[in-house]
Amino acid sequence: MLLQLHRTITSSLTRFHYHHHKHLRTVPNTSRQISLRFSSLRSMNNSSPKPSTHNSSISYDPDVIDESLLPTQFGKKRKHSYGERLQLGQSNSKHVTGTNFADCSEVLPEVKLFDMCLSGSRSSATLTGCLNEKWNEMGHIVEGTEQRVLRPGMVLLKRYITLSEQVEIVKKCRVLGLGQGGFYQPGYQDGAKLRLQMMCLGLNWDPETRKYKEQRVFDGSKAPAIPHEFSLLVKIAIQDAHALIKKEYKVSNVEDILPPMSPNICIVNFYTNRGRLGHHQDRDESRESLLKGLPVVSLSVGDSAEFLYGDQRNVDKAEKVLLESGDVLIFGGKSRHIFHSVASIIPKSAPRALYEETSLRPGRVNLTFRQF
Repeated sequence: MLLQLHRTITSSLTRFHYHHHKHLRTVPNTSRQISLRFSSLRSMNNSSPKPSTHNSSISYDPDVIDESLLPTQFGKKRKHSYGERLQLGQSNSKHVTGTNFADCSEVLPEVKLFDMCLSGSRSSATLTGCLNEKWNEMGHIVEGTEQRVLRPGMVLLKRYITLSEQVEIVKKCRVLGLGQGGFYQPGYQDGAKLRLQMMCLGLNWDPETRKYKEQRVFDGSKAPAIPHEFSLLVKIAIQDAHALIKKEYKVSNVEDILPPMSPNICIVNFYTNRGRLGHHQDRDESRESLLKGLPVVSLSVGDSAEFLYGDQRNVDKAEKVLLESGDVLIFGGKSRHIFHSVASIIPKSAPRALYEETSLRPGRVNLTFRQF
């Protein structure tokens, strides 16, 4: 009796395991590979990571990439990534939940710091008094310097920024560039990188989406604020440009030709001597800002640059102007949507005293201010 009961139970268990494993073998494999933008967001212990709300998958339209992002061949377009600038670390987290970067900082990649000055630099974190005093003076144009209205709404102020001011700009940009949200080098998935280092102030500009955001998508950093002294310099430069336009065109309301603006965004680019920037338009600000023609104000410090500009995308039909250390270029109004580019950087063209005072790396620092 007991033997028969044992055989019955054993037979039932055998049939149960057979049908259970047969069912498991017929279940389709529903796991899928999810392509995360950065491998540091993928747990090393989880073979099938869950999607993250932190841009875990990004659709790509090659037609929306600005030619300004092309480092060598302007006609060849690539998908954008952040290249070798990122240290892709490991994390015990399976995935990132939510969009609060402060809560997931341990899984975000670490960005290598870029020092725009060579080792042994005498740059400091504080601004000297001469900067504030000079920029609080009205009528900044130095007598005997060449000031030109290049076209309606486009003004070039030659040698506008004094050497002492250039030194302080370098010092301040260096400190900001070494902090959170500082310089990084955008690149491409195939390993090619842009020929510049970039830092955003006020708001972060994403070269891939061509949109301004509060936080950088790849490390969650917020953009540093625009120093008050920089904003003041922009304000005075526009006022001096107005005086020049009024004299040139004999008009009563110069703001119809070059509207005023209060900068709340700035992109700082550092170009090496091999740096360049493709022919493009600045058209990523708000619709209201673009319709009003609120100007772009560009400051140049360091080596000189060959700057091309014109109404057409064809770079062969562009006009050329040399931007030297201390120059300020303003374009707004009817000139707000000009195509422009940096064709080349001229080595060893910066003031020697600038290098001696700052230990600035060979290259050019360019700050472009806008009102979003």
